[in-house]
Amino acid sequence: MDRFFTEAKIENMESVLDFVNGKIKGFPPKIQNQVAIAVDEVFSNIARYAYQETGGVKISVDVSNDITVEFEDNGAAFDPLAADGPDITLPAEERAPGGLGIFLVKKLMDSAEYRREGDKNILTIKKKCL
Repeated sequence: MDRFFTEAKIENMESVLDFVNGKIKGFPPKIQNQVAIAVDEVFSNIARYAYQETGGVKISVDVSNDITVEFEDNGAAFDPLAADGPDITLPAEERAPGGLGIFLVKKLMDSAEYRREGDKNILTIKKKCL
């Protein structure tokens, strides 16, 4: 797995996407776009909600027949996959805020798993490519 460390700040999004996109550049554009959207959503959530002030995030990418991206942070314990999804049957103006990003991640990726190890949140997303 190739690893990238950065501070969990929205302004670091471009560097995160450059790292991930560089690792998946040989895959079809549709798959690259789906992975990029999912990475954007996960990193945004970590940057906005994981820390009171700021902290780091480690992003690991493994590319074989599938694409696996793992996010690790030391922020507040939170399983984004356990949260209720948005009610997409309601018009946008009637929906409660939040939840749409993780909903997209679940729809775009083939699997998403969360675990807490000690003081670390670890979220792994996977896209099958065969």
